Amino acid sequence: MITTKAVEEILNSPKQIVITSHHKPDGDALGSSLAMYHWLKPKGHDVRVIVPSDFPNFLDWMPGRDEVRIYPAHKEANDQFIAGADIIFCLDFNGLSRINLMEAAVRASNATKIMIDHHLDPEGFDDYRHWNSNASATAELVYDFIANVMGEPEAITADIADCLYTGIMTDTGSFRYSNTSPGVHRIVADLIDRGARHWKIHEFIFNSATENRLKFLGYCLLHRLEVLREYNTALFSVSRDDLERFNVGTGDTEGLVNYALSLHGIRLAALIIDRGELVKLSLRSLGDFPSNEVCATHFSGGGHRNAAGGNSWASLEDTVEQFKSILPIYKKRLTQ
Repeated sequence: MITTKAVEEILNSPKQIVITSHHKPDGDALGSSLAMYHWLKPKGHDVRVIVPSDFPNFLDWMPGRDEVRIYPAHKEANDQFIAGADIIFCLDFNGLSRINLMEAAVRASNATKIMIDHHLDPEGFDDYRHWNSNASATAELVYDFIANVMGEPEAITADIADCLYTGIMTDTGSFRYSNTSPGVHRIVADLIDRGARHWKIHEFIFNSATENRLKFLGYCLLHRLEVLREYNTALFSVSRDDLERFNVGTGDTEGLVNYALSLHGIRLAALIIDRGELVKLSLRSLGDFPSNEVCATHFSGGGHRNAAGGNSWASLEDTVEQFKSILPIYKKRLTQ
């Protein structure tokens, strides 16, 4: 590991820098990445945001979005830039498997790897980390890194404020999750002071649904919601046919699992989707129920206590049955 002083010295002269985040970047991943881009670019660095995959259309408005490069679209050119990079900022992930097709290129790079993240159990690939699993979002840590670690609060422009507000707002469920500490509210207040368009950001994120997405949501609520009152659990199971029928795109399933969690008395909610190559699980829970433990123990995944994800290589039907079969193990914790 290198020191903060070493990071300051590295950044004191122009460098070739890659900023990347996890597969299927969400508001926190993209917001953190673009905030870092806007902070580094005026310092004279040659900076590229390279992400492993596409991302939801409702993030297309973000300042600097046109600078984002999708790795597979220009793999050879992106590999060359990664190979020649002096620094790689790894934001909102702590294991290189989370960047999918980019893993080999980033792992092979001799660049200084700087990780800023809030997920549990870092892999250890990084040379420097700004990490706190209690942080509400990676965007909160990027704010802290710029304003406090690097001592440049005045460098937070309106564009940076927009990006960081987006990351914090989305990862706190619009400030309603238990990770929304008093410190988060103070950061958000400062971001608004610095130009974050909080009302506009909510409009961009939440008022940009397509007709197909709304019909898909209605279909899932009517036909794909199953409530297991004995275990205070609810789940959606979504097939490949469902996805194709409604032309579901990246981001269209975002937030669906929260409808199951919003039911009175429900403590655990699951969204189980057949993605073709594998079945993806997204779990949300209330209180002290450990959704991350369920994912890590049974579905090769992990995450936070109240928000976690996992994978299954079985069929959708078998995965749903496996999920139901483990609920008796947790019945006491779900019903007490």
